[in-house]
Amino acid sequence: MSNSSTSAAALPAVGRSLLYLIVAGVAWGTAGAAASLMFRVSDMGPLALSFWRCVGGLVLLLGALALRPGRPAAQAAEPRRRRLIRILGTGIGLTVFQSAYFAAVEATGLAVGTVVTLGAGPVLIALGARLTMGERLGGGGAAAVGGALAGLAVLVLGGESGEVRPLGVGLAVLSAAGYAAITLLTRWLGRDGGGSDALSTTTWAFAVGAAGLLPMAAVEGLFPHTDQPVQVLGLLVYVAAVPTALAYALYFAGAAVVRAATVSVIMLLEPVSAAAIAVTVLGEELTAATVMGTLLLLTAVTGLAFAEARDAAVRRAEAPA
Repeated sequence: MSNSSTSAAALPAVGRSLLYLIVAGVAWGTAGAAASLMFRVSDMGPLALSFWRCVGGLVLLLGALALRPGRPAAQAAEPRRRRLIRILGTGIGLTVFQSAYFAAVEATGLAVGTVVTLGAGPVLIALGARLTMGERLGGGGAAAVGGALAGLAVLVLGGESGEVRPLGVGLAVLSAAGYAAITLLTRWLGRDGGGSDALSTTTWAFAVGAAGLLPMAAVEGLFPHTDQPVQVLGLLVYVAAVPTALAYALYFAGAAVVRAATVSVIMLLEPVSAAAIAVTVLGEELTAATVMGTLLLLTAVTGLAFAEARDAAVRRAEAPA
């Protein structure tokens, strides 16, 4: 009786968490669109945009932390040195991830830049976990990695219209490497079961990113020249508020309840929504090679998610009671 009532009570929480993840994925997909519009109406560069995103996200997340009651037990229990490593590593990874992504969008367009970044990320995570922590890749994981590499090859070599540029693809892969580094660091620090406060870590990681980006953004030009200052300001506020502060908060809330494999699949909404915006709003063209490469990458990520789910089920079955 108590188990049934507990399961029934958990259903609304899971449904709400799935909604949080869906909103976060779609919101993240709009960040590149806002960046693309910013590049069209001003001379702001990707480093300056990433800097202002970090600053805006930091201010909003600090407000969220101030309004949150109490101090999470995970944050209180985590050793100071370990927490410092987590914050610095996450901050550096976020800086590379965001800056290279915006540069990729500027170089090769929103659709391709987002698909390559989000498609290559899970592959680099799987390979990095195999090399650094000895995690098994398995037959399904190896096939997914091969499919992702094939998708990247089709994107780079199959484009005929000039929409897919090797420099932009390289920047997107660099962005994916920053994302993978954050994930691998989190896994490595979490192997002994130590807790962490994800919202607090991300808040201070944005502070690290803003401090690191400031000199480079100043050289690039912190304040853009534009004939449409109101639109530029509105885009900056949107990037800081919706795909940064709101999306990260919803993601952490949802990911704490939903299985990791399910989270990976739901987050495919980001490249899908970005591609849809690129075609319908920004007027980007998707060639047959771009569509084929995109499908290969997204299929590979889905395969990796299901392979992870199977491995997790096997580990649970083999674990002693």
